[in-house]
Amino acid sequence: MKDIRIALLDMNNNHVNQGFRNIKEISEAFQQNSEENVIIKTFDVRFKDEMPEIGDFDIFISSGGPGTPHREGFEWENRFANFLDSVFEHNKYSEDKKYLFLICHSFQLASIHWNLGNICKRKSYSFGVMPVHKTEEGKSEFLFKNLQDPFYAVDSRAYQFIEPDHDRFEELGMTIMAIEKFRPHINLERAVMAVRFSDEIFGTQFHPEASPEALIENLKDDKNKEAMIQNFGMEKYLETMDRIDDEDKIILTRNQILPRFLQFAKKNILQEAESLA
Repeated sequence: MKDIRIALLDMNNNHVNQGFRNIKEISEAFQQNSEENVIIKTFDVRFKDEMPEIGDFDIFISSGGPGTPHREGFEWENRFANFLDSVFEHNKYSEDKKYLFLICHSFQLASIHWNLGNICKRKSYSFGVMPVHKTEEGKSEFLFKNLQDPFYAVDSRAYQFIEPDHDRFEELGMTIMAIEKFRPHINLERAVMAVRFSDEIFGTQFHPEASPEALIENLKDDKNKEAMIQNFGMEKYLETMDRIDDEDKIILTRNQILPRFLQFAKKNILQEAESLA
């Protein structure tokens, strides 16, 4: 039986992070519930300049992280850009597909790398549980299948992806799957919140891995608490705290998106291995 090999790319640059711990928890739950032998390896991309060889793994999950997504001249930036291109190109010509999920900072890096639109600094830091709206295409996205429209997700970002270049999307065969809440009374462009980069590559601006426990832990940081109150108001902050463990909000999002991605990847990897046997 074929092993399923997962590489987790830690983009936190040596900052303590709840999100990466959540990604590991979801991956380890998948490992424990699989009949197949699932191997998980972690790579510290920014702090230790570690990068997986794409031939050694089947599935990659690349985390969020702090700081600017724009290039600052570090060696890891070139290696990560090459990694993105390698996975994208490999899948065009090879039968044994590689599956990649990009979260928050990684999503921004990829969107900049492929010139998909304007990734710029927000007026203020955004943190909290926010509604995410499916696009028309997103309504048939299998990763969102059991999620309402809008569904709820944890948002944590200083940057945003706005003004998508639709011609570039079409040229590369990529599709916007979700956007920020529509607020007609606020004259700001809605941010892109999820993109299907290809059949095998998906990315979200929000944090599909987030758990209520991690959100509560993050809100112990005054910067996050203040950002949430500033963006949404005290009433909304208290409402969020009250609804934090509602089964139909971030718990549902956590239980659906990444687990579905892992199951989809596994199914295809095993089918491919069987056809080549």
